[in-house]
Amino acid sequence: MTLWWAIAVLCAGCYALKLAGLAAPRRVLERPAIRRFAELVPVALLAALIAVQVFTEEGALRFDPARAAGLGAAVVALLLRAPFLVVLAAAALVTALVRLFLG
Repeated sequence: MTLWWAIAVLCAGCYALKLAGLAAPRRVLERPAIRRFAELVPVALLAALIAVQVFTEEGALRFDPARAAGLGAAVVALLLRAPFLVVLAAAALVTALVRLFLG
């Protein structure tokens, strides 16, 4: 039951954080430093999430050639301005092929 209480508290915290963002006065949000922060934080968080998912396993740093190749394929697809689903499909396909050939 403790897990469900933790989930409920996290949900309430996320809601409160979202509500605080919506309730912030416009003059605060129009400051250049705040605007820059709001633009860069999602990019940094997504990059950190990608790095953790690609280069760690069971809490330890581990280089997986298949995951790295899939990430490389996604980067190439993004540089070619491919649609998001094509980026995902390219990353999945390359990862699967590398896993198939490397065993």
